[in-house]
Formats: sequence, structure tokens, C-alpha cells
Amino acid sequence: MPTTVTPEAAVSDRAAHRDGNVLRWLAAYTSSMVGDSVHYIALSWAAVRAGSPSQAGMVMAVSAVPRTLLMLGGGVVADRLGPRRVVIGSDVVRCAAALSLAALVFATGPGLWPLAVLAVVFGTVDAVFLPAVGALPARVTGRDQLARVQGMRGLAIRFSYVVGAPLGGLAVAIGGAAAAFALAGLLIAVSVPLLVSVRMREPPQDDAAAARGTAWRDLRDGLDHIRRHRVLTPLMVAIALGDLGFVGPLNVGVTLLADERGWGASGMGWVVAGFGTGAGAASLVLTVRGRLPRAGHVVAYTCLAGCVAIGALAYVPGVVAAVGVALLVGLLAGLSGALCGALVQTQADPAFLGRVTSVSSIVSLGLAPLSMPLFAAAVGLWGTGPVFAVSAAVCGLGGVIALGVRDLRRAELPR
Repeated sequence: MPTTVTPEAAVSDRAAHRDGNVLRWLAAYTSSMVGDSVHYIALSWAAVRAGSPSQAGMVMAVSAVPRTLLMLGGGVVADRLGPRRVVIGSDVVRCAAALSLAALVFATGPGLWPLAVLAVVFGTVDAVFLPAVGALPARVTGRDQLARVQGMRGLAIRFSYVVGAPLGGLAVAIGGAAAAFALAGLLIAVSVPLLVSVRMREPPQDDAAAARGTAWRDLRDGLDHIRRHRVLTPLMVAIALGDLGFVGPLNVGVTLLADERGWGASGMGWVVAGFGTGAGAASLVLTVRGRLPRAGHVVAYTCLAGCVAIGALAYVPGVVAAVGVALLVGLLAGLSGALCGALVQTQADPAFLGRVTSVSSIVSLGLAPLSMPLFAAAVGLWGTGPVFAVSAAVCGLGGVIALGVRDLRRAELPR
């Protein structure tokens, strides 16, 4: 796979949201994410049509297994081969898989096994795709623009959620699951030529030295880089605690609250929309401002304030108040998450960025979702209030660590 690498001076140092090179990367990322959303709508619809609800749930969940097990190795692959090469290859594989299944569904209407195979393929590819996506921004813009890029990436994610699900539903309504899979494949395919056109900064001179050993040695070196780093070690712990405390209340807890309080599906939708609006506003702030001073302090205080808001969500009297609290949670979580991502980008040695990103991603996208069944079971035993409070305390502990560790508290983003 060809890679266009240019000296650092040849890559524009203008603000990221006005840089055509960054905008091409953003367009590629957005198209790929919208394609992902359409793909999951198609997969869930096809699985429900082919089997029972429990079987459909297993098909939807099976992709998490290879993603979780292989994520650390995916970081090694991203650092060895280069993040853009890995992202392009991943998109090619995902596009081919989606289009192949579209043809199979159109021709035969397959059962659950082909759908499960597709889910495994996507989960396996995600294990290398996600670390590479995390490492790519540092190669397309300057270090002083990475916070802005995190904001732009957050806006792209929100856009993919808002547009992808209705688009997938429309494709299913018009042409069935086959049409939706085909649309997903075409959207992912759009990202490939855009990524090929993106100019890359020259990798650091020590990249070759960092990838000289075996894959196992590379993995150990990446973990050692985190362990010895005065900012990355506490930052990874803070990210893990924040994700573990946040995932249950927002992904399962809101549904359980809506059922318990009689808000209905529409009320639940408004609460989720409030969170999405707040997170989108946080991304917009970073996109426009580009940098927030005293980043370590902001991470700590937004985590602490966010944990209070999460705990309060279980005690609000009505759906209107819940929407307001969810909006606040989204704003605080969006700011802390984007700043944590920017700090990972700027604090990690570029030669290890794929491996560092894989460690932060494995908690967020691998382990944290596994806490959702435990959260639901705990609510059944002890009720929403106490379980929300425990989750809030876990999230707040991440803020305590960020505030208590001097090097993380004093961490700044480049000017």
C-alpha cells in the first residue's frame, strides 16, 4: 500500500479546521464511521430476521471478543506498518466483507452463521483499525492542533450516530438488509481514496528502532513506555475508571430509569439526545478554540463534576430535569474525553502511539461494555439510586487520580 510521506514543513501548520489535508482525513473518517453505523443497523436487522432475539443479540455481541483479545496486538501492527497503511487496509477489508455479504443476502438470504462470521471479521479488523485511527492525527497535523482534531473527531462521531442509523433504516426499508450492507460497503469505500490523498508528516527517526524486535518485544516495549511515563500511567488509570463508571449509567441506566419512572421510549430518547447534544457542544468548543489551558486540571475537575451529575441522574424528578442533567453529563464527559485523547496524543512518544492508543481503547471499547450486564444485574438487586451512586464514585475516582498525581494535574497541551 503506497504511503505519501512528506517532510514536516510540507504539511500545513494552519489551524486544523481550515487545513484541507486535515479535512480530507476528517471526511474519510466520517464516511467510514457512517458506514459502520449503517452496517450495524443492517446486521441487527438481518440477525433478527434470521433467528430469535437472543440469537440476534449473540451475533451483535460476538464482534467484541476478537476486538478485546487482539487490540494490544493491533497497536503493535499500527506502529510497525504505519497508521494510515493500517487504516486503509482495514477499510478495504471491511468494505469487501460488507459488499460480499450484501451479495450473499440478496442471492440466498443467509442464516445466522454468515452474519456471525461478518461480525467476527469486523471485530478482528477493529482490533487493528482503532489503534491506527488513534495514532493517525499526529501524522497529519501539528502537535498544537491535536486538541482541535479531537474535537473535530468528536463531531464526526456524533454526526455518524445522527445520520448513520436513519440512513441504515431507510436502506433496509427500501431494499432490505442487502441494500443496507451494500450502502455500508460503499460508504466505507469512499474513505480509501480520501486517505490515499492525505499528506503525512515524516515519522520520527526512532520509529525504525522501536520496531526492530519481535512483535512480542514491541508489545512489551509499548507497555513499558506507558509504565515508566509520569503522565501516561495515571492518565490510563483515570481513563479506565472514567469509562467503567460512565458506560453503565448512560448505556443501560437511562433505559432502566425510563422504564422505572414511566418516561417511555420517547423520554429515554430525549435523555439520550441531551447527552449527545452536550457531548457535541464539547467537541464544538474544542474545534473552535483549539486548546484549553491547564488541561490536566480541566480533566480532573470535569471528571469530578461529571461524577456528581451521573449520580444526580438517578434522583431527578422528571424527564425535563433528566434531559438537563444528561446534557451536563455529555458536556463534561465530552470535554474530559477529548482532552484525555489529546493528552495521550501529545504525551506519548510517536513511535509508540499505536500501542498506547490500543491500551486506552481496550478499556473503553473492550472491557467497559462488559460491565453493562453487571450494571443491569446490580440495579435489579439494589435499585437504580445506589448503583448509579457507585458508578459515579468509580468515575469520580478517575478525577481524584488526575487531581492527585502532580505530573498529570500539571499536564499542558502544546501551544
